[in-house]
Amino acid sequence: MSLTGTTFLYTLIVLSVLAVVLPLTLWSRLRGPRIARAAARVLMVLFAQGTAVALVFVLVNNQNSLYDNWADLLGTGNHVQQAANLGADGTGGISLKRLPKVKQHFTDASGPGMKGVRVTQLKGRVSGVNAEVYVWLPPQYGAPAYRHRTFPVVELLSGYPGSAKAWFGSLHAVRQLEPLMRTGRVAPFILVAPRMNLLAGVDTGCANITGTVNADTWLSVDVPKMVTDNFRARSGPAGWAAAGYSAGGHCATKLAVAHPDRYRAAVSMSGYNDPIGERNSLAAETPALRRANNPYVLLREARTPPPIALYQSGQPGDGYEAATGLAQIAKAPTTVHVVYIPKSAGGHNMKLWVPQVVPAFRWLTEEMGLLHGRAGATPHARSIGGSRPAELASGTASRAGAVRRR
Repeated sequence: MSLTGTTFLYTLIVLSVLAVVLPLTLWSRLRGPRIARAAARVLMVLFAQGTAVALVFVLVNNQNSLYDNWADLLGTGNHVQQAANLGADGTGGISLKRLPKVKQHFTDASGPGMKGVRVTQLKGRVSGVNAEVYVWLPPQYGAPAYRHRTFPVVELLSGYPGSAKAWFGSLHAVRQLEPLMRTGRVAPFILVAPRMNLLAGVDTGCANITGTVNADTWLSVDVPKMVTDNFRARSGPAGWAAAGYSAGGHCATKLAVAHPDRYRAAVSMSGYNDPIGERNSLAAETPALRRANNPYVLLREARTPPPIALYQSGQPGDGYEAATGLAQIAKAPTTVHVVYIPKSAGGHNMKLWVPQVVPAFRWLTEEMGLLHGRAGATPHARSIGGSRPAELASGTASRAGAVRRR
């Protein structure tokens, strides 16, 4: 029975109702020795508490897409087949252009918000990762007028813990963006959501760690190669961006700063710079790993400022300081757009990030030069945006929802 399936949810609802009815009908009718009656009543109380806790957990999990399946929840999933030393660029000296194209088999994805989303099991030829990748094609993709056109891509990255489905389910990306793509207010992006939780009980920090995981290569090499092999997708960097929330926001920024030859832009919502911002991050285990995977350090020490655009939104104490830190050290042609989110907008959860999806994609459309066919245009001058309540803080985000994991 699927952890996120409706069957499991309805089963818990029925059990929760039963757990309330049983004590009401049987409490005073129990027969037998006093100790047996006491034991039965204790079991009924424990049953009621257990089903209530389980139901609340499932509702929160489904709303915030924390765990995708039982293996993720129980910490038994492992999607890493090997983790060779791939060198500084994460390719292991392999010429990606010479790798033969591999045709992937896709099936319709299931779950809330997944209409039109396809899923495939990708065996990363360079990273050694074997995991699912979800792909959604914009409405123009199948139109005859666009049959010879290639499309820009945004790689959607979830937080930790988090499901690759989160952008489609909890953040309602397709529901929000498809109407805007049809009317031309947002560019027709291909949306790609790869699995981020690759090892049990830890966040990879989007890092390459020899002998453990090559998460960076999985995201920046294998997934883009699969997409360009199977769809009319533009190649990087001009046609690619990354977007994420929380740990996924950290990852999106890090990928763009570390690989300006693969990404033109990145969106981070409530992200951080130092990997230690997520206590379970493998990239925070040693000082060397922390520096190698800290976008602030990478940007500050870059010999040549990378031609990338960064969108950074956050609240005080939750992403805003990291964003302004990047803006302060960025030099042209690097641009950093900082959006301040007031504390009144809510906490570190999906309700905070849902209203940020549309403004972020409008920004991507403009910064990547996708208005009026200006693909790959040079990013604009650096901007440090202020609070935009109408776009970003519309609706008060409730504190109910995901437990904050940083």
